[in-house]
Amino acid sequence: MDLSYKKHTSAEVIAKLEIQKAVFGSPFQIISDRGTAFTSGDFADYCAKEEIKHHAITTGLPRANGQIERINQTIISVLSKLSLENPNKWYKFTNELQQTINSTYQRSIDTTPFELLFGTKMNTGCLDKLKVMVEAEFQANFEAQREELRKHAKQQIFKIQEENRKTYNLRKREPKPYRVGDLVAIKRTQFGPNLKLKPKYFGPYSITRAKGGNTYDVIKEGNHEGPNFTTCEEYLKPWNTMSEL
Repeated sequence: MDLSYKKHTSAEVIAKLEIQKAVFGSPFQIISDRGTAFTSGDFADYCAKEEIKHHAITTGLPRANGQIERINQTIISVLSKLSLENPNKWYKFTNELQQTINSTYQRSIDTTPFELLFGTKMNTGCLDKLKVMVEAEFQANFEAQREELRKHAKQQIFKIQEENRKTYNLRKREPKPYRVGDLVAIKRTQFGPNLKLKPKYFGPYSITRAKGGNTYDVIKEGNHEGPNFTTCEEYLKPWNTMSEL
């Protein structure tokens, strides 16, 4: 429906909707600005009678209507290029531009709007040059939108990482320092079908060297299961606490 040339009254808008209804039926939803044609009582009554959901976007905030904002970027850019010689005559190109947009492939629906509605291709005649311009604008808008999505995703990733870091730091306990000669137990880190009933810790072990970074060299005390190796503080327990485990 074309309402681009001048300000319309609610009666004119309703008349155009009646013409559309004869061919396509009434729309389920109308998204509009808050012009007087759309805020009048007559228009509200018409929408109620036809069971049309009317959504009026925020005044002075066209981006509140993302669908219109995206297509407007294409329309304004192409009309500006077509009317370079006489910018005041931009409206002369609106019909051809509308035809071109309706016959141009769109990623969101994986076809053209015309084919989606009528199930057949549109005869576009000699609009190839205009179609190239529209496709270029669609591609530019798609890439700009994708870049915005990537920026948002990046910000969201950083936000979640920061939240995870704070949560981890709250849960993280201070490492317990050990000295050479301390007796410790070492947590078993591998379990298999035949190891489920085995003790969760090996030991006792004796600390032989503190290596920095909360890692230690250990050696067995006595003859028991478990290897001699370097391990880190988070797998160690003081041997005198093992009776509590």
